Amino acid sequence: MPTDTTEASTSTGSSLSPFRHRIFLAVWVASLASNFGGLIQSVGAAWLMTSIGASADLIALVQAATTLPIMLFSLMAGAIADNFDRRKLMLASQLFLLAVSVALTLCAYFGLVTPWLLLTFTFLVGCGTAFNGPAWQSLVGEMVPRSDLPAAIALNSMGFNIARSLGPALGGLIVATVGAFAAFAVNAISYLGLITVLARWQPVQVPRALPPEALGSAMAAGIRYVAMSPNLGVVLLRGAVFGLAAIAVQALMPLVARDLIQGGPLTYGLLLGAFGAGAVGGALLSTRLRQALSLEALVRIAFLSFAICATVAGLSSLALLTLIAMALGGASWVLALSGFNATVQLSSPRWVVGRALALYQMATFGGMAFGSWIWGGTAERFGTTDALLISAGVLVVGAVLGLWLPLPELKTLNLDPLNRWTEPNVAVDIRQRSGPIVITIEYVIREADVVAFLAVMAERRRIRRRDGARHWTLLRDLENPEIWVERYHSPTWLEYVRHNQRITQADAAVGERLRALHQGPDRPRVRRMIERQTGWPTADLGTQVHDITDPLTDPTRSS
Repeated sequence: MPTDTTEASTSTGSSLSPFRHRIFLAVWVASLASNFGGLIQSVGAAWLMTSIGASADLIALVQAATTLPIMLFSLMAGAIADNFDRRKLMLASQLFLLAVSVALTLCAYFGLVTPWLLLTFTFLVGCGTAFNGPAWQSLVGEMVPRSDLPAAIALNSMGFNIARSLGPALGGLIVATVGAFAAFAVNAISYLGLITVLARWQPVQVPRALPPEALGSAMAAGIRYVAMSPNLGVVLLRGAVFGLAAIAVQALMPLVARDLIQGGPLTYGLLLGAFGAGAVGGALLSTRLRQALSLEALVRIAFLSFAICATVAGLSSLALLTLIAMALGGASWVLALSGFNATVQLSSPRWVVGRALALYQMATFGGMAFGSWIWGGTAERFGTTDALLISAGVLVVGAVLGLWLPLPELKTLNLDPLNRWTEPNVAVDIRQRSGPIVITIEYVIREADVVAFLAVMAERRRIRRRDGARHWTLLRDLENPEIWVERYHSPTWLEYVRHNQRITQADAAVGERLRALHQGPDRPRVRRMIERQTGWPTADLGTQVHDITDPLTDPTRSS
């Protein structure tokens, strides 16, 4: 696991520096081939649905069947990625995608495909992609050091856009010359390289001291962590706004080609290619731009330049001018989304990064899905030009929003585990599922330091609740006002241990400030207690509420 604590928002190398790490290069090349295969498969599915005489709504459902699983399963996939071996999860996803693609190829070759069967296969491909995404994105942090992470994320985006620039045209050629089944076969073959790379890679495994979280608890913990992390909340909001507004250009691009510059399918393909080429250029320039600009300035420029793209696309009747605007839009697209992605990764410790990425992906894709519907309806009612100009206005608002909700500059944030806490020896025989556990921490604070103490405690409360503490309260002794007690609950002893192992190096600063304010002769006094039912256990009670054996309450043990 990388432990580099250098400035996160810049890189000392070039935009291609992550390629120095052999495993990243191998996975990137294999993923590029897989991206080509996925886009070729999409062309084959769309054409096959059209050729078998499906209705217009079923044809439109092909795209929905691909993206819906991302909305439905991303958080679940992120929770699994955080609790199990990410490489194995990614490998399992690729094997699942290979099996689905082979089955689709055979059904298409033998003429067995019906519209609903094709939608089912497309949905299954989307499911595999949804589970693969968080594992792949969070694995990048294990392949490259922290200083190269933003460049690596930009290169991933560049790889997808290279495939998006050429994949659809290649898919159309394959479908036209051989048939849709050949597009599905090419997609199946494209998974083999990535499967081989992942199967051969044996990363250093950090042993897990605790069992994996239950799936529901893990998903709730991810939502809680993001909700209690202001940096991540800002990224999700800004990403959703960008996705909502910027998707207008891509959603309305066919209408731009047909109605505004009087072109045909070739013109539409050129616009797609220009957008993809601009995205590749933006990825290559990203590192240099991050070295010259703050992250917020870079993202704000991306908002504004995409607004220029939408404005020109809406007003221009010249194909060349519109192509230039699309290239600018592609570069802005990559700079904004890679900036958001990097901020999520650099704002999240490894134990929750998959879930944070999944929630970011859900927010951004949700904005795109909602935006596609909004801009389509706007164009239908007011025209393509007005829809693009309105989207440009929303992008400007998104840039201005950065004045109040700027992206964080992660210059000194170290989210590696603190690893100072050791599980205490207790006199009561408890197990991992014993609980509820009540923790109190007693401080002695001078009257002159109360204001500073309360300010630090506000941050302590956020961190405690973010990492899973419940019922957090701060108490003051009425007889001795210098005594303050921090109190919180944990549902089980296992969750208490898990809570303490989530403390990061950055969180340690809060504890140090509290210890500096504490005036007692010793360190703040920590008491760990377990809630118990009153009364004497009897056979009529059945199983005990708390899974704990205590000499004071168990008559079978001597005191």
